[in-house]
Amino acid sequence: MCFDLNASPPLPPVSGGALTSRHLVLEAADGNRFAAYEAHPEGEAVASIVVLPDVRGLFSFYHELADRLASAGHHALAIDYFGRTAGLGQRDADFAYKDHVALTTADGVLADTTAAVAHLRSTAPDRPVFTLGFCFGGSNSWNQAAAGHGLAGATGFYGDPVRERNPGEGSPLDRVADMTAPVLALMAGDDAGIPPEAVDRFEAALAAAGVEHEIVTYPGAPHSFFDRQQEQFASESADAWQRVLEFITAHS
Repeated sequence: MCFDLNASPPLPPVSGGALTSRHLVLEAADGNRFAAYEAHPEGEAVASIVVLPDVRGLFSFYHELADRLASAGHHALAIDYFGRTAGLGQRDADFAYKDHVALTTADGVLADTTAAVAHLRSTAPDRPVFTLGFCFGGSNSWNQAAAGHGLAGATGFYGDPVRERNPGEGSPLDRVADMTAPVLALMAGDDAGIPPEAVDRFEAALAAAGVEHEIVTYPGAPHSFFDRQQEQFASESADAWQRVLEFITAHS
């Protein structure tokens, strides 16, 4: 599991009515209807951001994260992966996410992300668009840099850069040659599932392909360290969040 069931972003609470938010349903080109959560600042947004969750899909952690992005001046849209197999609705502690992750495909994630990008551009076609993902979503975020969306950047927290989830789909490492957006990778140094060698291979491939990138590994931090309950990694979380915001600003 990527996050504790009670996880929340380790960020200051939103206050002062600086944003508006809503739940909505989007439709992909293949007819899939999926849930999303949208938050945007009251003023003009700096950037548009598609938030790609971890394996449990659209749950409260990502509602809060979208709100924090909006409070920082960005139009955020967090999406659910499982419209094709689980229908609409928010994902809670009882959701059997493993069953549905196993049925998720790269083509499905691409179709849904394409719909999310189109929704964001429908009101601000010239605003830069980024992806931001966590774990499963981190890998998905990097994959989108090679998917022709015209992204301004792709950020992933502790995604697996070398894992091919389904045969023939390829990993982020396999897609590096097609990446057209800068990449930010925020990795956990004590991540049992992602060895340093995998991160090193990803960085070497990005460099060889001339893809602008920054890879930051936090020594001793576990997978899913970006969580308010992980108090001992509060400084790492604060640094990672600042890097996300600076990456967006630098490429907007």
